[in-house]
Amino acid sequence: MHGKLLLSGKPKVTPENLGEAIQQAIEIEIATIPVYLYTYYTINRTPDQAALIKSITASLQKAKYKSLDIESKALEYATRIQVYANKAGAVIMSVAIEEMLHMSLSSNLKQALVGMPELTGKSPNSWPAYLPGHVPEFPISRAPYSKDTLKTFLKIESPTKIPENNLKVEKAIDYTTIGKFYEMIVKCIKDNKFSYNKKAPQLVPGRGYYANNNVDTLYYDKHHKPHFTNADDSGDLIHIVNDETALRAIKMICDQGEGHKAATPLNKDGSVNCKKPTAQDYDDKEHKELSHFEKFAQLYCELEELEFKFKEAGLSDPLSYFVYNTATNPMNADFPDVIKKVSKLLNAVYSYIFLMSEDCYRKDENTQYEIFMFGIHKSMIWILNNLCQAMTALNYIGPDGKAYVAAATFEEIQFSADSSPKSQVIAMFNEAADAYSSIAYLKDRIHDLPDVSIEPYLASPKRTSLFA
Repeated sequence: MHGKLLLSGKPKVTPENLGEAIQQAIEIEIATIPVYLYTYYTINRTPDQAALIKSITASLQKAKYKSLDIESKALEYATRIQVYANKAGAVIMSVAIEEMLHMSLSSNLKQALVGMPELTGKSPNSWPAYLPGHVPEFPISRAPYSKDTLKTFLKIESPTKIPENNLKVEKAIDYTTIGKFYEMIVKCIKDNKFSYNKKAPQLVPGRGYYANNNVDTLYYDKHHKPHFTNADDSGDLIHIVNDETALRAIKMICDQGEGHKAATPLNKDGSVNCKKPTAQDYDDKEHKELSHFEKFAQLYCELEELEFKFKEAGLSDPLSYFVYNTATNPMNADFPDVIKKVSKLLNAVYSYIFLMSEDCYRKDENTQYEIFMFGIHKSMIWILNNLCQAMTALNYIGPDGKAYVAAATFEEIQFSADSSPKSQVIAMFNEAADAYSSIAYLKDRIHDLPDVSIEPYLASPKRTSLFA
């Protein structure tokens, strides 16, 4: 069973099941986060130019390339790889950050209308996973960057219904697109009179919790001109206090993900439409940022063109020059002892991010700010990023007997009640650093994490996930 039956099989959102429906929305957003992050960290965004030129030159010579100026062509192809690799990474990270924003917007909505959002223990724990309630069901995996992976991303963010399949699984509330699911919540809000809890803590705008851009969402073109993948006017957190703010938050989630209602979909045969984006494919008023769906469509089309050019010149698959040889859906248990310890620490940090995020909905604004800015930002941008990079320097033989580059597995762990979660993260760091000294420099950052209590997590009477 890929999805847990929710809401007693009810086919629509009602005032009685609104809280569960919003929780389902939260878990849909959470499900995408490890998928996008895994693929992001399989990309070498800065492949060495000299090494690229040397490799491409040798391939051109071997293929008896007709041009007299092989050196110039090698530089041209190397530059194309460098620009595309950096752009692909920037685009995927820009989407991952906005999925975290969507998780928080949906959490604000639940906090305002029903009560505490549940964020811990909600990340998929078996792979491939499935978006809870999506019709038709389709598998989502933690996979290295490829056209097939981009196709999965396009299915996740599709503005229209995707082709049927024969998978038979139990579902939550059925929906054909994420936008259609949110439409059911919108209808419930519009058709009923709800009171909003204006005093319960929410993540509020204007505090820089989800910055539109950072160094990881920036890339440079072949002229070394910087490009930011998120626009300043594409959206921020919204403090939900009434119907107007609730509906505005939902609209932002849908516009950023799928684009507007008339956004360019996949072609009828399931192929990617590579035509120029329309105004409906942007999520901001100034048309500077494409929706998630169109961002991935553009990457897909550019990769297809790159593949054609490289094949025409007798070169290797362009992905071989910048994508690490990582496995699809690896698990911590697959790794040898040293990698396993680093991976376990990484998963603990990943899990602690959700624990801190949930705790923000119990704290006053000042404490919340400290947790988010000094905890979540530090964990996500610094610790997690550096651990994921460290994994790419480690190699192992997988259960299938093939050699792979190690990668983050993003398995959410259950913290023990015997000690604080932070002390457990520190213990795992000590064990990992003893086994792999290259990560020892993270010690101060690990020790500086906020100390978030596990007690509210354990006290929650309902901790089931939509993921089996």
